Amino acid sequence: VAATGRWHPPAMSDAADLHDSDFYLWAGQQAQALRDARERGVNLPLDWNNLAEEVESLGNSDRSRLRSHLRTILEHLMKLQVSPASEPRSGWRNTVRRTRQDVEDVLSDSPSLHGQVSGLIAEAGPRVAKLVAQDLSERGEMSAATQARLNGFSFTEDQILGDWFPDETA
Repeated sequence: VAATGRWHPPAMSDAADLHDSDFYLWAGQQAQALRDARERGVNLPLDWNNLAEEVESLGNSDRSRLRSHLRTILEHLMKLQVSPASEPRSGWRNTVRRTRQDVEDVLSDSPSLHGQVSGLIAEAGPRVAKLVAQDLSERGEMSAATQARLNGFSFTEDQILGDWFPDETA
């Protein structure tokens, strides 16, 4: 909103630059701009509500991808920390490494999502622990002590995104 109190859309080059540098933030801003245009009564034959929701969902797909990748990392780090099995430990470690790269890609495309990582980790932890418990139970590796360890896990953002791995003594 300029000093005149009237809304002015961001310059097209600014929006295009943001599209290339932070897709999640761009999608949110574009969705809001569409809603604002609808409210101002811009007379174009567009389905404003659905168009804004679709643009917004494009950005939310990056958030969903990030959430999924974080869950995968959490799952495999939990298994590495509590499973006594010698195999498939190397596969779990490789999955963590590969998925950390996937997270880097998402955060590179949408850097504004970085501020949500810790919250997504905390939100996913209990659900992932439940899945890990089920998997370990099917493998015959569950005990009350293992369940207690799973319930008590809380990983930091640095542990999830960095090079950290649990000690190899399960």
